[in-house]
This record gives sequence, C-alpha cells and structure tokens, in this order.
Amino acid sequence: MREAATLEMRGATALITFNRPEQKNALDIDMRETLAKHVVAVRDDPAVKAVVLTGAGDAFCAGGDLKSLSSEKRPVTASRNRIRRLHIWFQELVNLEKPVVAAVHGPAFGAGFNLALACDFILCSPQARFSAVFERIGLVPDLGGFFLLPRILGLQRAKELIFSTRVLEPEEARQLGVVYAIHPAPQLLDAALELAGRFHNASTDAIGMAKNVLNQAFHLDQRALAEMESYAQALAVETSYHQEAVARFKRKEPPLFQWGKKGGK
Repeated sequence: MREAATLEMRGATALITFNRPEQKNALDIDMRETLAKHVVAVRDDPAVKAVVLTGAGDAFCAGGDLKSLSSEKRPVTASRNRIRRLHIWFQELVNLEKPVVAAVHGPAFGAGFNLALACDFILCSPQARFSAVFERIGLVPDLGGFFLLPRILGLQRAKELIFSTRVLEPEEARQLGVVYAIHPAPQLLDAALELAGRFHNASTDAIGMAKNVLNQAFHLDQRALAEMESYAQALAVETSYHQEAVARFKRKEPPLFQWGKKGGK
C-alpha cells in the first residue's frame, strides 16, 4: 500500500511529501499517523539539518477528511480526544528545533493552512490558495489555528480570516507576512530545498534554541524570556560549533555559515 506521506533525504534536508493527491492530500487517519511518525523521525535524527513539507499533485493539503468525519459517529468526548491526539505530533512540528520550510502549490485549506503556518518559512507558487475554511461547515479552527494565526497576522486580521473564510491568494499572503516568497510552480520545490539547504552549515543547536524561545515570546514576560535567553546562551557558548567559529574568526577564515550562499557557505 502506498504510504500516506513519504520521507526522503535530500542531502541534510528531510523532505516530507503528503502523498494522497487524489484526495487533495486531505488529513485522513493514515496521513495523520504517518506524519506523526515522520515528525518524530526527523526530530531524533542528528543528520537532519532542515525539513521541507510539500504536497504531491495539485494541492498542498485541502484540510481534514470530511468523508471520514461525516461517516463516523462518536461520542463528544471521543471527538475531543481525536483533536487532542493531533496536537501531540503537531506541537512537535511547531516546536521542532530545526528550520522547517513549506512548499505550497494549490490549496492549503483548513488544517492544511495550519500545517503550512506551523513551518518557519512558507514558499508558494502562483497557484497556491490559503483559507481558514472551518466556519463554512460550522466548525472552529483546529490543528493549532487559534495559536498560529493571531501570532502571524495579529488578532484583528486573524478574526477576519476565520470569520469570513475568504481565500488568500499568494500576493496578499506575502504582503500579510504569511508567505515568505513566491516561485513559479516548476521551480517551487527546488527553491524550498535551496532555502532549507542554507542551514546545512548552521548551528542546529543555536537555531533550535532560538526557535524554542521565539515560539514562546508572545506569552512570556520580559523576565521569563531573559531567563530563557541566559540558559540558551550558556549552552550555545559551550558547543563545539561556537568554539570552531571563534577559532575561524581568530584565523581570519570565513565563517562556516553565511546566509544567502548555497549550503550556507
């Protein structure tokens, strides 16, 4: 049986591809379970320096599998637990201490929109479309929408997109800060892999700790963030990466990591 989402290595980048194109890569049970497995795998593999998420076919992810939702009758508490189980692996993805890039072609709707928002950078094609579509069918945002949308867009704009369910096209999404860059469809995946590849020679430890603190910056006060900063910096100073960077500086050699250059060099 074909895997619902594939995982392959492209150098030091893990490429995860949603692999149900005939279903617009909807999040059915198999997809959710496979994503959970892959997220843990890339988290625990020290050879993985960055991650790219993309969808097979003409969609990134069209959201939840409505057919399975409508066909299953379950107690209210079971529905609650189903969503809570999603957050076990989804929170691992949001807080993955490695750079994550989304390559979005076609619709990223509902939970699919939130999957893209969970990434650190969203690249998209001109054919991409984004929508918090839940209210159209009388539902509220799930899979992290309440957490991610206000932090990226601000509260008022998040309310507007959730209440209206309107579709964001690529240029407006870029202007709002949802999309990092737009690329022609044939070049989209290569552009995402190139962006991820810039981090191959970066300090995964330093980026991971910075991401951890940044993800908490909106709900912690200045004192708490200062404490987190202090502990993170104390750890970073002791890493072999930092010590080698200082040695290279003293030898007047170029740094290991230079943004904008292929492979970060």
